[in-house]
Amino acid sequence: MNIITDNTDIWWDGLVGTLILFFGGGLLALVLGIIVGGMRVSPIPIARGVGTLYVNTIRNTPLTLVFFGFAFALPPLLQLRIDPLILGVAALGIYTATYVAETIRSGINTVPVGQAEAARALGLTFGQVMGSVVMPQAFRSVIPPMMSVFIALLKNTTVAAGFSVINLGSVRSYLSERGENQLFVILWVAVIFVALVLLLSWLQRSLETRWRVTR
Repeated sequence: MNIITDNTDIWWDGLVGTLILFFGGGLLALVLGIIVGGMRVSPIPIARGVGTLYVNTIRNTPLTLVFFGFAFALPPLLQLRIDPLILGVAALGIYTATYVAETIRSGINTVPVGQAEAARALGLTFGQVMGSVVMPQAFRSVIPPMMSVFIALLKNTTVAAGFSVINLGSVRSYLSERGENQLFVILWVAVIFVALVLLLSWLQRSLETRWRVTR
């Protein structure tokens, strides 16, 4: 326990950095993923093409290369100095959005086609059909895979440690400078991540139970 009690400042900064990356990247991924997922099933060919291009390009690119692009290519291109934490949130959000989009698309495909056709027959637009009829049902069916996506996002936050972003993944390097046993540091980091994943798993079970009752 001395590894934590003697270095609470580093552990706190690392935990806060991880949570910012997770919640910031998760929010961006959820918003962008819903939009792209809707584009993937859109009746407009251009929208489907753009959505497919985005998903196939970003999803098949290693996350480390996405970080390289945001850390070393984007700031010179924009001629701006950008906080590494903001760049980390953007990289994680844009990368994870591809998996959110595919999860949403799979959920949309579970909704019977007849319901969407009936809604269109009543005069609803595509956006109204998606927002009022399809998406509410799709979200209920994708809770387990969506939570798996966010668990992967939580673990992917450690990649940001290699790009000057303080998080739990960078705690080891900071504590090694203070002479702490690196093996025990890594074990404590693993314990924290296991606790966070268990918390997400509990949230998944709670949502599944709640929405199963309301069906």
